[in-house]
Amino acid sequence: MPSYIYHAFNENGNKVSGTLDADSVDAANSILALRGLIPLKMIQEQDKSADNTWSTIMTFTNTVRASDLIIFTKQFRSMLSAGVPILRLLQVLEAQTESRVLRKAISIIVQDIRQGSSLSEALQKYPKIFSPLYCAMIKAGEISGNVPGVLDRLIYIIEHETKVKADIKAALRYPMIVVIALGIAFIILLTFVIPQFVSLFSKAGIDLPWPTKIAMFLYTYLKNYWYIILTGVGVIIFGLYSYFQTQNGKLLKDTFILEIPILGPLFKKAALSRFASIFAILQTSGVPVMQSLTILSETIGNAAISRAFEHVRERIEEGAGISAPLKTVKYFTPMVIDMIAIGEESGNIDEMLREISKHYDDEVEYAVKGLSDAIGPILIIGLAAVVGFFALAIFMPIWDLTKLATHQQ
Repeated sequence: MPSYIYHAFNENGNKVSGTLDADSVDAANSILALRGLIPLKMIQEQDKSADNTWSTIMTFTNTVRASDLIIFTKQFRSMLSAGVPILRLLQVLEAQTESRVLRKAISIIVQDIRQGSSLSEALQKYPKIFSPLYCAMIKAGEISGNVPGVLDRLIYIIEHETKVKADIKAALRYPMIVVIALGIAFIILLTFVIPQFVSLFSKAGIDLPWPTKIAMFLYTYLKNYWYIILTGVGVIIFGLYSYFQTQNGKLLKDTFILEIPILGPLFKKAALSRFASIFAILQTSGVPVMQSLTILSETIGNAAISRAFEHVRERIEEGAGISAPLKTVKYFTPMVIDMIAIGEESGNIDEMLREISKHYDDEVEYAVKGLSDAIGPILIIGLAAVVGFFALAIFMPIWDLTKLATHQQ
């Protein structure tokens, strides 16, 4: 049954308001008349249970693309700068966004603002859409009265991070395709080619060399126990995935990623660039240092570095400054620490952080470009190993068979 918010006059002529349940507006007016009230205004309440359901769904899902969020933020900034009231602005954005999840989120945000919530408070209900960084910067913009300026910086951050992620994925795409193709070729050769030759060699009665014996062992094990192999692989993948969702699992995974040759340095540089860029923008937006470090620990994208920020925050609370505690974090290079120290001494830390960000942006760009060149030799070695193994497994028995035929003649 729908709920209605009513405003009415009582028998003394005083204005009263409240809520009641009724099948329709007419039924609600009849109930007020029976209570001796004169209806003034009747508004049907929104279905809060449905909104809460959507809030729960969007809390645990992340179906909003970065491009949709960028467009939303750009349009928000443009209309806000033009003086469009925020509720009208959000209604326009709700009508034209292509993302169904974002559209529903905007709808509920509008209702929350109407009920007295600030924009940042309304956005905080959807952490999978609007990150802690996003909400904190909006809050800083509300306090300083410069939300459009903050939105400009947010657009830069989102676009920059989207580009870096896309560049890394593009650099890794070719090696992944090669590895997958190599694995498929290995299985096809092992299951269809090798058995045909082995049948021929067995009939000839020759002694099989060790590469062929290894290949036949792998084929036999794959043929007879494939279901065990698939089950084992599935259990391992599911177990690792579940473990990596835990706090300790994330820490172990991210620590391991930073130590991987070739990839590790790239991810370290990307993390340093992210740290410096976000920290600079937070400082420029007027966010306190301690709150900035809390936001950085949640948005840096690596659990190992986030864990290090806990110790840094404790030292800063003790009055140790920023650069000195960062020296205890092994992921921060001497250049980063020295430039932050200079920024602290000169009172121009946000400018120094921007310079650090520019430097590591260039480092990441060069590292991404050189990634394929660095991985190329590894792929060639892997390809040569697979081809060489099967060549030995097939041609060594053929060579023995040829020698046997020549000897018999």
